[in-house]
Amino acid sequence: MKYILILADGASDLPIDELGGKTPLQSASTPNIDALAGRSRCGRLITIPPGMPPGSEIANLSVMGYDVKEVFEGRGVLEAASMGVDIAGDEMAMRCNLICMEDGKIKNHSAGHIETEEARILIEELQKRLNSDRVKFFPGVSYRHLLVVKGGNKSIDCTPPHNVPGTPFIDVMVNAITDEGRETAELINNLIVSSQEILGKHPVNLKRIRKGQDPANSVWPWSPGYRPQMKTFRELYGKSGAVISAVDLLYGIGAYAGLKAIHVEGSTGLYNTNYEGKAKAAVDALKEVDFVYLHIEASDEAGHEGDFELKKKTIEYLDQRVVKYIVEQTAAMDEDVAIAILPDHPTPCKLRTHTRDPVPFLIYHPGYKSDDVTRWDEDSVLDGGFGLMHARDFMKTFLA
Repeated sequence: MKYILILADGASDLPIDELGGKTPLQSASTPNIDALAGRSRCGRLITIPPGMPPGSEIANLSVMGYDVKEVFEGRGVLEAASMGVDIAGDEMAMRCNLICMEDGKIKNHSAGHIETEEARILIEELQKRLNSDRVKFFPGVSYRHLLVVKGGNKSIDCTPPHNVPGTPFIDVMVNAITDEGRETAELINNLIVSSQEILGKHPVNLKRIRKGQDPANSVWPWSPGYRPQMKTFRELYGKSGAVISAVDLLYGIGAYAGLKAIHVEGSTGLYNTNYEGKAKAAVDALKEVDFVYLHIEASDEAGHEGDFELKKKTIEYLDQRVVKYIVEQTAAMDEDVAIAILPDHPTPCKLRTHTRDPVPFLIYHPGYKSDDVTRWDEDSVLDGGFGLMHARDFMKTFLA
């Protein structure tokens, strides 16, 4: 048996008045996913453990079956692993966004989804101007970058910028949780303010403003942590695996999980990602590995933008350009292939941030006795045969 898990990041939502009181999942045309649901067993999955924030890092680790409270050490160290940045024992890593600020408020978490080439120039300028024997910036992809602080203390409270669009930045700067974290909090807040002075006048941003684009006029570090200790996927389940994504976070999780990283040209993490290329890469990977974790980011980004029509479109793209191909190609393979589809968390358009509500899922196994669900959405799966499941049980169930 081979296995493909299709992770539709943030696809779950709340009812939207403009969609007739339906969610984007309910209003989207998804004949291929629905046909698969009719041959599957469905349910709802709790992906966020009690007391943990509803971030993609938490949710995806949970879906993979890890005890998040035991292994989670922040988003930064996971993305560092994907970027090939080794985190020493005395270093703290943080995810570092390039964000857009307007009138002292966080306009968006992505600087208008800045292109990687422009972002690299800005991060390299910050590394040149602000680096020290303690502080180093590393460029990543689009708005997603890395800050490493030698001797940093993770006893600090950092607000993810995608949680607070429209909020005055001064109200959500870093706070120390304990006295030991006070110096680190002050250091990071000083970096934020200094970055605004440097980036606001940078030629890249002046050019973006002239073109009517959002400037990347501040950094925003968050999710601090140290190097984690994790068992590999093979150690947990006895199976080889691969991960396909467009974001460093998933490749970082994959690196610690021992999953092969497969990069697909044209993967953007947005609605214009290379859906067909990722679907083909997932099927091709099954010739080499037992398990493929295919991560599609687009719906999550649409949710953060509050664009419900775009989110609906990304779900339809998932159905027509990913699921259809995978179902057809795996049905023709000599070896049986199991398929799971689920979001990691909801990203409601009206809230523009993640929530911890259970997400709908389906598991197709050749030979499974299906339940009565014939459509994959938040309400339909309430009648699913799996009922309400906790993430700690999901991967074992899928691979059983």
